[in-house]
Order: sequence, then C-alpha cells, then structure tokens
Amino acid sequence: MDVTLHLAQDPEADALLGRSPLAALTGMLLDQQVPMEWAFKGPATIARRMGAEDLDAHEIAVMDPEAFAALLSEKPAVHRYPGSMAKRIQQLCQYLVDHYDGDAELVWKGVADGKELLKRLQDLPGFGKQKAQIFLALLGKQLGVAPTGWREAAGAYGEAQSFRSVADITGPESLAKVRAHKQEMKAAAKAAKAAGK
Repeated sequence: MDVTLHLAQDPEADALLGRSPLAALTGMLLDQQVPMEWAFKGPATIARRMGAEDLDAHEIAVMDPEAFAALLSEKPAVHRYPGSMAKRIQQLCQYLVDHYDGDAELVWKGVADGKELLKRLQDLPGFGKQKAQIFLALLGKQLGVAPTGWREAAGAYGEAQSFRSVADITGPESLAKVRAHKQEMKAAAKAAKAAGK
C-alpha cells in the first residue's frame, strides 16, 4: 500500500495514511465527533509521540492503558475524547493481533468479495456498518482494493462521482463538496425531526 491520500490535509500525516494500513484504519476509527482532518492526523501524531515511523499493533495492544491514554491526551489532544479513543485504538490493535497477527492489511488482502470484506470490517472493534462501508469505499476508490461487488457492499458510499465521505476526498475542492453534502444531510435530518414533532 503506497498511495497519496489527502485526508488529513497535512503532507506528513497523509503520507503515513497512504503507506500504513494500520494508520488508515486508526484514522477511520478516530473519525467521529471531530473534524475529519483532525481524526486522520491522529495516527501520525501517535506514531511521533511513540518515537516511531509507523504504528505497530503489537506494541499498542500491550501498552499500559493509562500511559497510552496520556499519550493521546498530550496537547494538542489526538481527539476530543482522548481517553475513550485510546481504549478503542488498543481494542482494535488487540483484535488485529488476535485475528491477523497484527497486520491490518490482512483484513482486506486476498478477500473473496465486497460482502466478505464488509463483514470483516464490521467485525473490527469500533466499526459499525456505516464506518465499515465508508472505509470499504475508501479502499475501493483510493487504495486499489476492489474485490468483486465492493461498490454494492459499500452502499451509497461506493457510488462513483459522489461526495459523501472521506472516500471521496482527493484534495481541498472535494473536501469542500463532502462538507457541503454533510451539512445538507444534517439540515435534512433536523427538518425531518422538526416535522415529526
């Protein structure tokens, strides 16, 4: 895996995401309740604070939970909720150690089809259906992982020329389009909720 991503909008952080399957999975895990760039910058920040070039699932899984939470809490914090996200990252890494010998790329390497890949992603701690579908779309659209039926398995996120999620961000222009789409969705949900009262 060695591609150029533009999710963190930071060259160093994006370079790590493009070459490290674990960094990409960790960024996706962090992508909730914070701006997307902040979430995807997280893996590079964690690696730097650990004095490493990349994240290592084995090393993170066995770290003292309090020490790992403290590492995420240092200013600037890796996430709005560094303690709970530290726990989730360690759970993800432990799962990868237990099921994939710590190699995140094995989650999708040699997978039979999109349906199986979606199931594998949904089995990861912290990955519900929507997060799994978005990551599946990212794999298919930007990371060259395109098993048969991946677009169908990714649902609306797999549609070509859509601007729904991180899977569609290739630079500042597409980032603006994805942001606009998310704001439209929030406004529509708010209007629907108001109409239901």
